[in-house]
Amino acid sequence: MNLSFSFILYGHLGAPSKSQPASESINRHDRSINSVTSVPSSLFLHGGNLDDAARYYGHHLEDMTDLSTGISPLSYPLSSDQFKSADWQALPRKTEEDNLIAAARRAYNVVQTAELCLGSGSQSLLQAAARLMESACTVWIPAPTYSEHGRVWQQAGHKVVTSAAMPCDARCAVIVNPNNPDGRVYEREILLQLADELSQKGGFLLLDEAFIDCNPALSLMASADVKGLVILRSLGKFFGLAGLRVGFAAGHKDIITSLRHQIGPWPLATPSITAATYALNDEKWAHMHRRELAVLLDRMQQILAASQIKIIGRTGLFITVSDPDARALHAVLAGQAIWVRAFEYEPEWLRFGLTADETVFRKVTACLIKWRGQTKD
Repeated sequence: MNLSFSFILYGHLGAPSKSQPASESINRHDRSINSVTSVPSSLFLHGGNLDDAARYYGHHLEDMTDLSTGISPLSYPLSSDQFKSADWQALPRKTEEDNLIAAARRAYNVVQTAELCLGSGSQSLLQAAARLMESACTVWIPAPTYSEHGRVWQQAGHKVVTSAAMPCDARCAVIVNPNNPDGRVYEREILLQLADELSQKGGFLLLDEAFIDCNPALSLMASADVKGLVILRSLGKFFGLAGLRVGFAAGHKDIITSLRHQIGPWPLATPSITAATYALNDEKWAHMHRRELAVLLDRMQQILAASQIKIIGRTGLFITVSDPDARALHAVLAGQAIWVRAFEYEPEWLRFGLTADETVFRKVTACLIKWRGQTKD
């Protein structure tokens, strides 16, 4: 089957199933921000750059509220008595790594015939995946999406194509599902067909499921043994434990063996292994946490909708909006030490992460009211 066309989409999580044409997203992707704002473009490269934001807007770092990352504001609870002194003194043991992999297999519903490997967050795994091909090839990464994927494949010497349709000569592809930043969800059967086609060309589909934990039924982990498919997951977003730098890759034995060779020994620190094993084994907490996040997401959506700003997509951990005056709203929020994700390639978009702090909800509401007042003047 030739899949050199735009994907059929389920739409945005929690949004109407009608998605805008991918070609429109690609056309807007080329816009420059220079005509929109004089704020340094480095502030729009990625989320989480709180130090730079605080410095630029004249705030103390500890006064900043970070809504730019999509990391859960409610972290999995860990206590010091869960760690042994050996966790800090000894190199990670294979038994401990195997226990963590077993916990991940259960938590993510990974098919038993698939292999798993560990990485220092999904970042290290996506970098290693870009080095798996023996020769340079064309890689399809439909835009807009998480920018690190394109960067690392280009850095590895490959040609990256970001068009809405997959080029005929593509041997690899990268899909983020649900997509960051617009929340697009890709149809399961189309993804499996794509992996099969790329496998026949000697390549693979890298499927990044960083934001799927709130909707685990969408995951392809139950089909992770399919040739030509590599699936990434991490502990950072849903569990709110990004500082641990824990990631997983699942796939067919052959490709995971190669990926493990790229990563090398001791990919995780022992304290990270211990903490991640506790978190992934706590099924009761995960169920409760999904309900908590759903409440916070609905609260944020109600606040944004009340300001009559257009919501273009969401996942369980963020909401992305569009407005011609988005940069003005970004400036109002930043002035109140609230940092949301703005995009260099799309000046009309902002991405709001979640908060569990009632004070922050009130501050966001006040900023939206102030901004709407300015836009009506």
